[in-house]
Amino acid sequence: MVDTGKAHPARVYDYWLGGKDHFAADRLVAERVAANAPEVTQACRENRAFVGRAVRILAAGGARQFLDIGTGFPTMGNSDEAAHAVAPDAHVVCVDNDPVVLAHSRALLARRRPEHTTVLAGDLRDPRSILTDPQLREVIDFGRPVVLLLAAILHFIPDSDEPAAILAAFRDAMAPGSHLVLSHATYDFNIKVLNNSRVYRDATAPFVPRSGAQIAVLLDGFEPLEPGLVDVADWRPDGTRPLPQQRLNIYGVVARKP
Repeated sequence: MVDTGKAHPARVYDYWLGGKDHFAADRLVAERVAANAPEVTQACRENRAFVGRAVRILAAGGARQFLDIGTGFPTMGNSDEAAHAVAPDAHVVCVDNDPVVLAHSRALLARRRPEHTTVLAGDLRDPRSILTDPQLREVIDFGRPVVLLLAAILHFIPDSDEPAAILAAFRDAMAPGSHLVLSHATYDFNIKVLNNSRVYRDATAPFVPRSGAQIAVLLDGFEPLEPGLVDVADWRPDGTRPLPQQRLNIYGVVARKP
């Protein structure tokens, strides 16, 4: 059963992206967050654009397996669209723990490329259950390189849930030559972002922005590609959209497992 009285990160994110899959509690949190960080709507859109660029570049380089955890609602520019635009034979697995997200994803993604897109229920806090899921193992061969996408999700994982250990579990399961696509909220450029931890207090997940140094620690065992850990808008911009005039308080990085 869906608890519409508590904000869910995927629905709040959908609100900022201009979607329709949100409730009053989600809108309230979204507006309170924006009061502390007015750039949040642009940050979400630039984050989606960053993921698209990263996926297309990796697909052009030969990547054919993508595991997107915390995929959110399948709006325009989702990871499967980006991958299949370059590599129609790529297989994309979308994982989320929200039943509303799962229902929408299964309905929409199945119409796009059902033979190359799989939607699974899973929780990032339990990597073993995801990695041993029989449906995942049917379509993803961890003996070959895989792209793990963790876009705007780790900042909903508190330190008590050991985000570094979560990432290590996936890293250890990934073959050499695999890649991580990560974006993560920060307070480095706007200290008021920290106030949003209180805003999310009654949501289904806490909000834990981290400094660039803290995020870099999570990349242990991976080698960042150029230009490293940067504002998402600054990660290999392709000229298709104007660069923001301000810092967006969300870092992006693509890193390789050697």
